[in-house]
Amino acid sequence: MSIKVIRQGVLDTLQDTGRYGFQHWGINPGGAVDRYAARVVNLLVGNPMNETVIEMHFPSGQFLFEKDALIAIGGAEWQPFLNDRPLPVWQPVIVRRNTILQFRGGGSGMRGYLAIAGGIEAESWLGSTGTGLSIGKGGFRGRKLQNGDAIIFKECEIDWQTWVHDDHLLQTLPWKANVAPVYHNPNTLFFTRGKEWDTLTETSRYAVSSQGFMVKPASDRMGYQLQGPALKRVYEEELISSAVTSGTIQLLPSGQLIILAADHQTTGGYPRVGHIISAHLPKLAQLKPGQFVRFHTAELSVAEKLCYAMEQELHILQAATDAHLKQYKCR
Repeated sequence: MSIKVIRQGVLDTLQDTGRYGFQHWGINPGGAVDRYAARVVNLLVGNPMNETVIEMHFPSGQFLFEKDALIAIGGAEWQPFLNDRPLPVWQPVIVRRNTILQFRGGGSGMRGYLAIAGGIEAESWLGSTGTGLSIGKGGFRGRKLQNGDAIIFKECEIDWQTWVHDDHLLQTLPWKANVAPVYHNPNTLFFTRGKEWDTLTETSRYAVSSQGFMVKPASDRMGYQLQGPALKRVYEEELISSAVTSGTIQLLPSGQLIILAADHQTTGGYPRVGHIISAHLPKLAQLKPGQFVRFHTAELSVAEKLCYAMEQELHILQAATDAHLKQYKCR
């Protein structure tokens, strides 16, 4: 009952929605960079939102299914294929044993996610199965997936024998997620002003909101490094290191910006000029090197409203999927 990695990807890891409650020890939450996508693919196959998924970066790996499975794929807009047959994304699909999943093309988006009904067996550390690459903990032996790895998936409540057609290589189930509102206008990110926002010169504050910034190739799971106009502060002063989180926008000594991602440090001494709102973190997670992004300031009330709407849609999706799946559960 496993998936075998027959060709490793550039960076495929097991992730969940994060390891919270230990930042005061200097341990970051980690987890999926695009937590929204990870949650959606889980919900589509009836899993809890925080179940372990495979996070992939392009070029991703090739996977051999050694048993029938109900899966969902989402995140980046790469085209998945099962034995050369295209698979839909953001929709549950039954795949058959001895078939190979691979991805082609480098469409928009940076990270893809694969969920399997019932979940994936993974090593837990401090209550999370997310792979902590820097510390070698959690996920699959604390490292990225490699050739020959066997990813064991758990038994689920789905009765495959009653609704799988033997002559079908794959079967698409009749429900899917509408994620368009979340990823709409991918190059525009809203942010709330950070504690050190007012220390920027007026010219620099205007530049943040009016000019484009390019994502640099050095960006990774720790943070997005940006190239844009050199920003300046009214006066220079040393700051005491203080708490930061995913989405915090920091001003580097070079005058360039960095936005912290899932594997961010827990504290930092660079000025925090802003924070990407929670509802736009999925868009941030899918930015690719070379892509330009623009920022717009948002009031806290707007950030709360958009976050609430996103969470509400997730719970609606969960209720709808559960209603569909009830007819297939046998235990």
